[in-house]
Amino acid sequence: MTSPIQKNLVEKNAEYASHFTKGDLALPPAKHYLILTCMDARLDPAAAFGIELGDAHVIRNAGGSARDAQRSIIISEQLLGTKEIILIKHTGCGMLTFSNEDAHDLVKKNLGPGAAAEIATLDFLTISNLEDAVKKDVDYLKKSSTVPDDIIISGWIYEVETGRVRQVV
Repeated sequence: MTSPIQKNLVEKNAEYASHFTKGDLALPPAKHYLILTCMDARLDPAAAFGIELGDAHVIRNAGGSARDAQRSIIISEQLLGTKEIILIKHTGCGMLTFSNEDAHDLVKKNLGPGAAAEIATLDFLTISNLEDAVKKDVDYLKKSSTVPDDIIISGWIYEVETGRVRQVV
């Protein structure tokens, strides 16, 4: 059975594909950078930061976590030649609203003890202070032996209320 979301996906893709002319873009990002940001649906990195198709890698996860994105960052740098990391967290992030313990308790309550046991050592990488989280993730990347010293790294906060971005690090 096809859900309404799947039906919309197929319809919108057909419309997009009918005008698609960029099938010859190179695999590596043309501008040699990556954006690491949150998966929050209120963020549209391409529109907010002027990213054209093929310009950059956009890595998204809950909270825009550097640790959670490390595998993708390594691939982007080592295999596809990115030279800059722009880390962007945002105001109103859901990761500010709960603790690691809260998340584990919720899994146990909603999914049962088997699921709780499966994720017993999982760190949900929650955030208690937004600016500190940006600084901590940038520091993590700068100290990581998987990120070469010549990679430019900056940290930003996107304000979901205004659409503006401000540099933290």
